[in-house]
Amino acid sequence: MISKRILAFSSSHSGNSAFLEKPSSVINKFIGSKPTNIAFIPFADVGKKYEEYTLAVQNGLKNNRVKINVVLPSNAASVIENAEVIMVGGGNTFKLIHDLYELEILNTIREKLNNGCPYIGWSAGSNILAPSISTTNDMPVIEPKSFKALGIFSFQINPHYFNKKIEGFNGETRDDRLGEFLIMNPYAFILGLPEGSYLKLEEEKLEYFGEGEGVLFTSVENGEGFAKKKIHSEENISFLL
Repeated sequence: MISKRILAFSSSHSGNSAFLEKPSSVINKFIGSKPTNIAFIPFADVGKKYEEYTLAVQNGLKNNRVKINVVLPSNAASVIENAEVIMVGGGNTFKLIHDLYELEILNTIREKLNNGCPYIGWSAGSNILAPSISTTNDMPVIEPKSFKALGIFSFQINPHYFNKKIEGFNGETRDDRLGEFLIMNPYAFILGLPEGSYLKLEEEKLEYFGEGEGVLFTSVENGEGFAKKKIHSEENISFLL
């Protein structure tokens, strides 16, 4: 059986840290010491500054053994097929999944991952590991062919998880929105990833790491609410696989 290797970060940075400052050490350790050819998918960038985004990733990793190859609409299939690692950046999840369907590369990525190709993503790049993108925080700036995503994980992901009721604000909180999803999808699980946290899947073992606690959302039996369970750093959450 081929084991999947996944790193899924809530975000590219947390607090006042620089871009990839904190994730870079985790990513470089995950990649290993040999020279590595990475296909970087920047399509979550609505401004389409793909080369600039790719350069920022290369600089952020500070690893001269790694070659970051930008995936563009003109070369997407070939760059992904020849990659040793697939990396997907954050931005707008609707834009990302729209382009993956438009370029017909979603299945290519899924097959690579199922055959053991390592995957690294953050924010929108983590969202698409779930069965659907329906628990993203992003505005639907473009209509994708489908909300269905890679389905590498059987649970939903909510990056940048943060919940706070602001006095005088009458809109929904993050928990309200995730609760709405569970009412419509009562058998789903949602893992809220606060900034500074990530998931690592290796050798069939899924672990949560974070500066703070993650939150697992599930429906209650009567379908009129949800339960929250705190997930602690270095906790084995393989039961979600």
